[in-house]
Amino acid sequence: MIEYIKGEIAQLNPTEAVVECNGIGYMLNITLSTFTALEGQKTTRLLVHEAIREDAHLLFGFINEQERQLFRLLIGVSGVGANTARMILSSIPAPDLEAVIASGDHARLKNVKGIGTKTAQRIIVDLRDKIKPSDVSLINQPDNTSEVFDEALLALIMLGFTKQQSQKALKKIFADDPTIRVDIAIKKALSMM
Repeated sequence: MIEYIKGEIAQLNPTEAVVECNGIGYMLNITLSTFTALEGQKTTRLLVHEAIREDAHLLFGFINEQERQLFRLLIGVSGVGANTARMILSSIPAPDLEAVIASGDHARLKNVKGIGTKTAQRIIVDLRDKIKPSDVSLINQPDNTSEVFDEALLALIMLGFTKQQSQKALKKIFADDPTIRVDIAIKKALSMM
């Protein structure tokens, strides 16, 4: 399974990015938020979600863990496929989408192309308990901060802490020092939990 792809941006448009890594070009389906973050960049590190089907092997690229996690939650909802999830995340940025789901605002979800009333309600019912709005938007943080945050979060989850507990500790740490190194952030988080 591919966790992320790091390399030179060979092609970029609002729905796709081709990242060249060791002479191989990987085509990744992306959201508009990721496209905006990549504009003007020469290199990138995109988190990946693989979708392997009988007829296709698709890669979806995300600028941060928050966006990828929301994508994975969305495709777990009955009636929401990968392209629909990408459309939702392109229409409503990840931090706003968390707030929309947590508040039960199905009217805003209905405004997304291809989402009807029943699908919007199903998304909210299925995901409301799984999502808590973030206090800090990872998309608005510099790329290196987002990468360090994501790496520290993943390490804490692998150590057995819950995602919510880990995010809470890391947000406090990164609010105090956005340039903190990953190893120091993990140590501080461990002392807080």
